[in-house]
Amino acid sequence: MTPKPQTATVLDRRVVLSSLAGPLVATPFANAFAGTSLAPGSGAGRSKSRLILLGTGGGTTPKTNRSAPAQVIVVDGASYVIDCGNGVARQMVLAGLKLASLRGVFITHHHSDHNADYGNLLLLSWAADLASRVDSYGPPPLAEITRLFLRMSDVDIRTRMADEGRPPLQDLISVHEFSKGGPVMRDANVKVTAALVDHPSVMPAFAYRFDCPDRSIVISGDTRPCENLVRLARGADVLVHEVMYLPALEALIASEPNARTLREHLLASHTTTEQVGAIATRAGVKTLVLSHFVPGGYPFIADEVWYDAVRPFFSGKLIVGRDLMEIF
Repeated sequence: MTPKPQTATVLDRRVVLSSLAGPLVATPFANAFAGTSLAPGSGAGRSKSRLILLGTGGGTTPKTNRSAPAQVIVVDGASYVIDCGNGVARQMVLAGLKLASLRGVFITHHHSDHNADYGNLLLLSWAADLASRVDSYGPPPLAEITRLFLRMSDVDIRTRMADEGRPPLQDLISVHEFSKGGPVMRDANVKVTAALVDHPSVMPAFAYRFDCPDRSIVISGDTRPCENLVRLARGADVLVHEVMYLPALEALIASEPNARTLREHLLASHTTTEQVGAIATRAGVKTLVLSHFVPGGYPFIADEVWYDAVRPFFSGKLIVGRDLMEIF
């Protein structure tokens, strides 16, 4: 059964894709949350959330053992995807989710392992059976990325509209850009809050907190240890956090011609096993899920190595994430 479209409220500024070739118009929204709530009968207490790790590898290079970064939260049949690494649409299908269930896409930052298939997710969902509006959220230049992707795909889109009777894809996409942390959207299923995180040199970069009817879920995005993330995750039921294993770093970059600069970037931009455990402990989260593994493919690191490296620093429930794992 196709879920009913959700009405989302957006803060900061909203960018509407009014025409394929024309300019994007940004309209500020003030006091957008006035009078909204997750009241009984509108979603609260009605549905349990599902959290599925669609891809758990870190870095742009495709890997044999882990797909690119992506997560999906499903509430009352509506799917909210966080990050769109390569292959995200196929991962949703492998997870048993209908692409028509897509209601929201949230991009943490504009590194290609997080946004490479953003446009493809929208296009492939539409080419399947998507017929309801999708709201996309993230930092600039998300609106421009969307507009250029639609232009690139214009021949295919117009052909399918003519041959298959599909509605214009651009009419189904509403893009919302923001550059500061704070409330992002609220509908009958979820309340979403963003926090600026520290991921040099891609700025702004965000983490997201999803307050669902039954639990709270935080997705870190890419970040080094960051006080904003600790505050965002305070008391959360689940924290999905990126992680880097320092002892394997040299083997990872040994074959890279830019080893020195790559090492500097990784050390300055990511969170080690010791640090992620400390962050989860300080935030008081109940469950810590490790994902966006660096290294994520070569050299291979067994699950128990990741677990043992974090366990001394976090006493709550600890999960080493894998592709298509559902977190209960």
